[in-house]
Amino acid sequence: MAVPPQLLSLLHAVNELLRKRRYHSALAMLKGFRNGAVYGAKIRAPHALVMTFLFRSGSLQEKLRAILQATYTHSRNLAYFVFTYKGLCALQAHVQGKTYQVHSFLAAFIGGLLVFGENNNINSQINMYLLSRLLFALCRLGVEKGYIPEPRWDPFPLFTGLVWGLVLWLFEYHRPTLQPSLQSSMTYLYQDSNVWHDISDFLLYNKSLPSK
Repeated sequence: MAVPPQLLSLLHAVNELLRKRRYHSALAMLKGFRNGAVYGAKIRAPHALVMTFLFRSGSLQEKLRAILQATYTHSRNLAYFVFTYKGLCALQAHVQGKTYQVHSFLAAFIGGLLVFGENNNINSQINMYLLSRLLFALCRLGVEKGYIPEPRWDPFPLFTGLVWGLVLWLFEYHRPTLQPSLQSSMTYLYQDSNVWHDISDFLLYNKSLPSK
């Protein structure tokens, strides 16, 4: 089937526009919005699917609505943030005539306040995810720049012990301080495993099925 000449002309015009360097910053913002939306959906949808069906009660319709809402929120917020960040970086570079390292920090700082500043479950999970990576990266940067002495032995085992020791202590004695999704996971692992009545909820199911 032949492609209509009008469509070919339109595609040619669009491709010519995309190749123009003068519009690169604006087009990068649009593609960043697209990539943020796609990546957010890819990351959140499977996570929400698993966590909802494992730990959330309610009807199938309610569960599907919760999955779609979480996926939409994550996808939208990431798209908004990438668009805002790239736009503010481009604006600062345009105003000052060149790019400085501080531009990245300021653009992300403002974007983070505007997009991820609301204290909800989705934003909390994203920020906690970033915080763990940030601490690792800052430690590596400190060693690289000479601010932190390079360890003579691998500190990872000690780090691991501290992380698991602290999180289980918090779970057992200060549970409300932990994020709800983490509480749910740890309740399933460490609390529900203390209770059973027969072989059905010892091996086959986590909890006894309700009697009819």
